[in-house]
This record gives sequence, structure tokens and C-alpha cells, in this order.
Amino acid sequence: MGKRIDIQNLKIYYDNFLAVANVNMRIEPCRITALIGPSGTGKSTVLRALNRLHEIPPRRRIEGTVLLDGQDIYAPEIDVNDVRRTIGMVFQQPNPFPTMSIYQNAVAGLILSQDHVSKKILDEVAEDSLRRANLWDEVKDRLKAPGTSLSGGQQQRLCIARAIAVRPQVLLLDEPASALDPNSTLAIEDLMSSLKKEITIVIVTHNMEQAARISDRTAFFNLAATGQPGELVEIDETEKIFTRPADPRTNDYVSGRFG
Repeated sequence: MGKRIDIQNLKIYYDNFLAVANVNMRIEPCRITALIGPSGTGKSTVLRALNRLHEIPPRRRIEGTVLLDGQDIYAPEIDVNDVRRTIGMVFQQPNPFPTMSIYQNAVAGLILSQDHVSKKILDEVAEDSLRRANLWDEVKDRLKAPGTSLSGGQQQRLCIARAIAVRPQVLLLDEPASALDPNSTLAIEDLMSSLKKEITIVIVTHNMEQAARISDRTAFFNLAATGQPGELVEIDETEKIFTRPADPRTNDYVSGRFG
């Protein structure tokens, strides 16, 4: 089942620049939480911090705590690879591995994370993950074709299949439908609504209608002024954020007055 994430006093730095300040929020299990706000307010930076991707380039760091069901994912004894298996990530641009087939893409995470996986298990995982990504019926007769031969929307669902094949408890999506046509966007949204029954989902989106449609909770990020760090203004049930937010800045943003 999906896990809860508690973010406490989170500050995120690029070198000595404070990019995001003092984020405190709870991400509820098996629900969809949308992160919204203008560009440059730290939404994607926060998302990447949730599975320790922010620390990959040198001279980047965080302060504060990210708890996964009470366990600090930044604790020294925690294996970062275990974190990223538990908390999967799907990026804005579909990125199937270009030298791999559809089948190989679907099971790539399993092959990389385990030794000596049998062909029978790989076949079962490939079909299961592609079915869960609502892609199996479209690709079952061409599993040996390159993953890059699929349409953009299919490639994104293949990337989601690859992410969920290792059975994560949390799935992070950074504007997963921003480059897709309306039909592909709807397919991704239907997929997220299905997956939340068993996975906690966090999505960054600039599409207000999308956030209102699919998320259970919404967090609004903003800047106090140009050059200031991004900050979490408020987080609440999505219906409340879009109809009666507590902060007037949130109301200005969701009503289209800026952003």
C-alpha cells in the first residue's frame, strides 16, 4: 500500500542559494497530491528531494527532514537505491531507454535491482506492469519493438509501467502530461486515478484544470519576491483550495489573476 510522507522544515539549496524555504506538509497515503504554482517556485525541486534526486549534482543539499512512514530517507544508514525503488519518479519528457524494446523497458527496473530474475517472472512482471499502466492491449503484439517507436502518450505510460514494475509505494510525476495531446493526457489521468488505490501519488502540474480534476489534495507554492526562495503557501483538500482557499495569494493564482 502507499506510504505517507511527512516533510518537516525542509530547505533546499543550490550551492549557497536557498531555492526553497521552510516547507512543512504531509502527503497522505493512497491519495493524489498536486503541487501547483508559478514557474520557479520550487515545485519540481521539492518533488526531486522526495526521492533524493536533488542531491545527485554536486553542491546541492537539503536541510530538514523527509519522513517515509516515520523513517528519515536522508538518514546516513539509509540506502539511496532503496529509497528510489520505494519512491519512483516519472519525468516531464517521456524517456524510454532508446536501445531497449518495449518489453525490456517495462522490466528494466527489476533487472537492475535484482540478480538472476527468471524469464517467467520477467514475463509476468512485464505484462502486469503494462496492464496496470493501461498499455498492454496496445503493445502486446509488438513487445520486441523499440520503446521509442511508441507515440508520446504511450511512451509516457511505458515509463510509468517501468516505474511501477518494482512495486513502489510512492510515485512522483513531474508534469507528466505537459507535452501530450488531450487524449493522451486523459489516459495518463485515468491511470493515476487507478494507481492511487495502491500507490501514493504526487504530481507537479501547471494545468489548473488537471489539478482540480484528479487530485485529492493540492499544495500551492509561490515566491515572496523575485530572488526570494520558493515557499509553500498552503496545502488543503483540492476542493477547498479551488473554492475557498485560506490565503488570498492562493485565491489570486487559482482564479487566474497571476501566474
